[in-house]
Amino acid sequence: MDIDLLSVHFASTEVRNTQIKTLPSAIAVYWAFGDQLLDHANAFALLPRSRARGFAVVLMLIHQFITFGFACTPLYFVWEKVTGFHTSRNILVRAIVRLPVVLPIWFFAIIFPFFGPINSAIGALLVTFTVYIIPAAAHMATYRTTFARENAVEKPPRFLKSWATTYLLNLFVVLWTLIVDFGFGGWASITNFVHQINTFGLFAKCY
Repeated sequence: MDIDLLSVHFASTEVRNTQIKTLPSAIAVYWAFGDQLLDHANAFALLPRSRARGFAVVLMLIHQFITFGFACTPLYFVWEKVTGFHTSRNILVRAIVRLPVVLPIWFFAIIFPFFGPINSAIGALLVTFTVYIIPAAAHMATYRTTFARENAVEKPPRFLKSWATTYLLNLFVVLWTLIVDFGFGGWASITNFVHQINTFGLFAKCY
């Protein structure tokens, strides 16, 4: 499998994983709480206290730690190269060297507690493209020819039965995400951001 097909395979797999993991929970929470989420950036605050919510919060924290590590990895590598520790095999030393990268990010996260509205806008306007639109469109473009479909390493799953069904599903994902997530979601997030902009301040009240 060449690099282009490998990228498309990874992207299409990521779309399926994201749909399975995020869409059911997102639909359920928005269905249950609706406009209350406009004033609550953290949806967990709306859920009743229970062991299930506590477990969900723990899982989310683990997810955030892992995601932070992945997102900062390029910065780590650049900083290690600058400081000359990129050849060290001592994990503890490299972890200590990475602290000057982690601490400013951590400090800025505490300074700006209104990240919820910003995150909503980023999710609606940018993440929708990288997670849904671009992978689905890339899959459509890559397998648009008969030759590409006949020589595809990964065939459509059994429940889709044909390439035409796969194409229609990808087209639905692109159009739905473009109209609902990017269009309505972008409008709602920007509107919410504008409404809350006068309430923004440095540091949360608990500090």
